[in-house]
Amino acid sequence: MPSPIHATRPNQVAVGTIVWLSSELMFFAGLFAMYFTLRSQAPEIWAVDTQLLNLPFAAANTTILVLSSVTAQAGVFAAERYQARRTGSIFAMKSWGMNEWFVLTYILGSVFIGGQVYEYAELVHEGLTISSSPYGSAFYLTTGFHGLHVIGGLVAMLFVLGRSFAAKKFGTLEATTTIVVSYYWHFVDVVWIALFAVIYLVQ
Repeated sequence: MPSPIHATRPNQVAVGTIVWLSSELMFFAGLFAMYFTLRSQAPEIWAVDTQLLNLPFAAANTTILVLSSVTAQAGVFAAERYQARRTGSIFAMKSWGMNEWFVLTYILGSVFIGGQVYEYAELVHEGLTISSSPYGSAFYLTTGFHGLHVIGGLVAMLFVLGRSFAAKKFGTLEATTTIVVSYYWHFVDVVWIALFAVIYLVQ
């Protein structure tokens, strides 16, 4: 019988991930500080350049990312049941396993990145570039670094799916990997909600 100490010991991978995400939080805190500092020094530029933002489009793109967090968590619930694949029709979402939920999450995350690229193209067309003004620098640095983190999350999902398909039996190792990646995905979602509020709502 395993020792009670081992039975209640926190998962080291999950704890390590949380510690690492704490350092990532400090990184984004620095980006927020840069944004507010530049804004306080050039409020007249902010008043002009923020008019170029497409709030309805950004809100729709944000909704897609938030929904991806919901689907990722559904994948976690399936992983906790050690269910890798669906047990019924592809249209019966209640029967989905981790693979189906994470594939949908990957698609939603990719759509978000595609939307961000489209928004960048539109803003560049309007004359807002990373070097055009302090606002342009702040906007592209904050949203760009977040976009890179989302891409990192998408790569991690491919790793999770690859491990799931390669495993002869979906077990604790695969479930733990799924949960850890979901921590990261929820983190980038929460950070984006804060960025969306600061950049698009508090203009």
